Amino acid sequence: MSNITLIILGMFLVTYIPRLIPFYMVSGRPLPLKLKLFLEFIPYTALGALLIPGSFTAISGMPMVSVVGLGVAFGLSWKKGGLIAPVIGAITIISIILWLQ
Repeated sequence: MSNITLIILGMFLVTYIPRLIPFYMVSGRPLPLKLKLFLEFIPYTALGALLIPGSFTAISGMPMVSVVGLGVAFGLSWKKGGLIAPVIGAITIISIILWLQ
């Protein structure tokens, strides 16, 4: 086996085992309601922390266009829910603003 293969296999084990152990520890047990509610928000907060800072610098020199796009996406997701309407709405409004300039 080459060194690269051993490195990839080692990295797989080092990252997979810490993910697997908690899964087996809580599987089959009911979670407390507060913990379950807390865990349901983690994907949204992680996604927000990853996407929002980069969206301000997506259009160089025009951060207000990004703010308007985020506002439209937030409003549509609040009103309609889902993923498709906020994404299409934000892309549409940003495209219109950039086209008008």
